[in-house]
Amino acid sequence: MSTRQLPPSAPKMYQKKERRMFSTSDDSAMTKQVQATHAPDGREIDVKPILQIVDEILVRFIARTVEGQEVKRDQDALEMTAALAEFDMLDSLAYIINKISCELSCKCSGGGDAHSSTMVLLNYMSSYAWHAKVVLTLAAFAVIFGEFWLVAQLSAENTLAKSVALLKQLPDIAENFMSLKPHFEALIRLVKAAMDVTMCIVEFKELPSEYISEDTPPMSVASTHIPIASYWVIRSIVACASQIASLVGMRNESISSATEAWELSSLAHKVSSIYEHLKNQLVLCYQYIDDKRHIEAFHNLIHLFETVHVDNMKILRALIYAKDDILPLVDGTTKSRVSLEVLRRKHVLLLISDLDLSQEEILVLDNLYKDARARGDTQYEMVWIPIVDKAVWNEVNKQKFEYLQSLMAWYSVCDPFIIEPSAVKYIKEVWNFSKTAILVALDPQGRLSSPNAVHMIWIWGNLAFPFTSEKEESLWKQEIWSLELLVDGIDPTVLDWMTEGKLICLYGGEDLEWIEKFTVTALNVAKVGKLNLEMAYVGKSNAKERMQKMIKTFSTRKFSYFWPNVTSIWFFWTRLESMLYSKLLHGKTVENDEIMSEVMTVLSFDGSDRGWAIFCRGATEMARAKGDSALNCLLEFDNWKDRIDDEGGFVPAMNDYLNKNKPPHHCNRLILPGSTGGIPQKVVCAECGRQMEKYFMYRCCVE
Repeated sequence: MSTRQLPPSAPKMYQKKERRMFSTSDDSAMTKQVQATHAPDGREIDVKPILQIVDEILVRFIARTVEGQEVKRDQDALEMTAALAEFDMLDSLAYIINKISCELSCKCSGGGDAHSSTMVLLNYMSSYAWHAKVVLTLAAFAVIFGEFWLVAQLSAENTLAKSVALLKQLPDIAENFMSLKPHFEALIRLVKAAMDVTMCIVEFKELPSEYISEDTPPMSVASTHIPIASYWVIRSIVACASQIASLVGMRNESISSATEAWELSSLAHKVSSIYEHLKNQLVLCYQYIDDKRHIEAFHNLIHLFETVHVDNMKILRALIYAKDDILPLVDGTTKSRVSLEVLRRKHVLLLISDLDLSQEEILVLDNLYKDARARGDTQYEMVWIPIVDKAVWNEVNKQKFEYLQSLMAWYSVCDPFIIEPSAVKYIKEVWNFSKTAILVALDPQGRLSSPNAVHMIWIWGNLAFPFTSEKEESLWKQEIWSLELLVDGIDPTVLDWMTEGKLICLYGGEDLEWIEKFTVTALNVAKVGKLNLEMAYVGKSNAKERMQKMIKTFSTRKFSYFWPNVTSIWFFWTRLESMLYSKLLHGKTVENDEIMSEVMTVLSFDGSDRGWAIFCRGATEMARAKGDSALNCLLEFDNWKDRIDDEGGFVPAMNDYLNKNKPPHHCNRLILPGSTGGIPQKVVCAECGRQMEKYFMYRCCVE
């Protein structure tokens, strides 16, 4: 028995050959040579069924057998086989595959040059597109390999197969399996790499031309690489066919496959590198297509809002979820999944936020939502749409989403990522959502009632329904600057004091030394002046943790009446900010609008280091001052108490004293959250009336 082996110098010869192969791939001359063979005539071939058959032969069956895996005929495989059985290949296609098989067998059996054989095949398939060339070549090899494998495997049990194997002198696979295994494993790796590149080339061909063209950068870059990638796929198949051909006449010879396996492995590495590059380009193409689709969907959404509809379903489907394969909403009351149909022809409030939506916001909205349900006269629904960045989505954020969702009595989307990027773009760019929660109001026809009704809802609650700008304006016409406007919807106790005719003092800040001095002095003044005084502490804005500590302190030290929860304190300051932004949206200024001027004054008090106070009697009598001015005014009570009767009461007399004793120096600050939008261009000082300077402040308060 003879042994067919290559000389010891063969690996070095192959290394030189491989280096030439790699350098040739980058040679522009060879690229031109490959391109010169390409003369497509425009014929279209459905290559997908052919690829399915090739995959069935080379990967599903032979590759698994070589790798020692069990070939399972599960239901999916049976269904695919049934589908493939219906594939009726055209005679011309069968002919070309057979012709390529013959070319592969003849060229490879003769031990010809791989590059020359590849060029012959490219010239033969010149009239086909690149994706068709590689698929047809793979199909031709699948025929060769399939026939070889059938004969070799069945020769032990089938007389006909055994006779053919004897005539070809094919090796006994079962007997020589261990020596042949590296050979076949290397071949299968190369085939799989060639299949990967082929699938990539086919995917490029199937990209939608309406979204990406040949001259767009991601596609144009790929197009320059596809010809040479096709060359290496076909050249790899030539190498594989040569390896199969080399087994003819090997029945009685021992097999040394190390060198052949090394050559195939080197080719597999080369083709895999090409695949990685093409795959990256394919990802860029899909990103480009997605961007184009999102832009198209974004403009469609703009057009939808400009179009008249019979109901709100087209708008809601475009904003939330357009398909019918899932129930996109969760009912906050029953916690069951429901369709968008529950919102048909209803006024809808879209609560749009990130996952930092505060429990205070949820609690206030919950009270308003349940109040509307109980009254039955405000027919609106609410849907939470969380805007979440997929890049930072993790288990912690998932749990946060589910927790917030569990607190809501209204509808919410079942999954933040069912919201299309085009809808997110619209929400951010058209409705100006950034971080602070907004409430977008839609009418029963899907028309925009308000791009952000949150301010009017904080100020007037359900009285603002149907949340239009006209309704907001009409509500403002009914308002004056008063104690009722300040605390409406927060604490009925203070309003009861007002109806009882009591002198009321609202005060805030977090300087305990000032608070103690001020409350003691105020109570002494009330005693001396025989005033029926009630005091209420309203805290400080944007200081949740510190306010919780202040509430505990007030519970212990009993300075005065106070709000026992941070939600009331948060709502007081949030309503004031909403009043300011609402006025700004309606074009008001401090010069022409008293309410706006007074709101900005109170907000500037909150920005001071010390405390502040407002004294009220009845609905409209009000005197206000910053901490030291308010305290000094009370300390000097003996100097102006005689003016009470002349001025018509305690509050007018206090105002007279404050106006006559303004401090020569002051420093007022007005801090507004920039994320809410509508920052006024001009702000005047509450004390002197001069225009305030504008600064930018970046705030991170970890309490």
